[in-house]
Amino acid sequence: MKIAVCGKGGVGKTTVSAFLIRALADSGRKCLAIDADPSPHLARALGLADREKIVPIAEMKELLRERSQKNGPFYSLNPKVGDLPERFMLEKDHIKLMVLGAIEQGGAGCACADNAVLRNLLNVLLLGPEEDIVLDMEAGVEHLGRGTIATVDHILVVVQPYLGSLETALKITRLSRDLNIRNIHIVANYCQGNEDIRFIQDKIGVVPMAAFPDSRGVKMAEREAMPVFKACTECSKEARRLIERLEAMR
Repeated sequence: MKIAVCGKGGVGKTTVSAFLIRALADSGRKCLAIDADPSPHLARALGLADREKIVPIAEMKELLRERSQKNGPFYSLNPKVGDLPERFMLEKDHIKLMVLGAIEQGGAGCACADNAVLRNLLNVLLLGPEEDIVLDMEAGVEHLGRGTIATVDHILVVVQPYLGSLETALKITRLSRDLNIRNIHIVANYCQGNEDIRFIQDKIGVVPMAAFPDSRGVKMAEREAMPVFKACTECSKEARRLIERLEAMR
């Protein structure tokens, strides 16, 4: 599966992504995690050190050209996840992490070219039966306007129980449908009980596919730069249940 995790800034996309990635790895699957946020924090959430040593995906242009460029009437063989050079990723416990890259200087412009590289990468990657991709996307909706994630199987729109989050979620849902992505799911986060879940359902018109609780353990893990997936047993269980629901839709 190719899964993109989207939502308004601050709703907990990276936290939800980390729990999903860890749950996939714990089930024995191989997971390629892609941090596509211009301010990347997924490595820390997953407990992976030395993120700064990764060559960003934005610098993969030559590799993608080599692997996927049309040659006469034929196309080069599509690369598999396992074929990607080690310099582009960190690997630990069935997880491979890649980082899109970020604007490192004020006034350096938008990341449109970098997202084009990511879009091409998602287009050409082939997945084996035991492989998955989870993308922790940038906040908001710009990547949908660029069509970056048009080839994913599922979009998970993370929301919190407040109106700004839900308004962004509705816009993400509309733009995703414009890209003909059929499987768009609402994932509630930082919920303190059924009242929060009902509020989300009433405002957005659908029942969330999953609901992650408001966890003090997760908050403390984030403050102390510790892996979040170790901090909340109920969140881990909810991530496993969410994966089972996505698997059932294949």
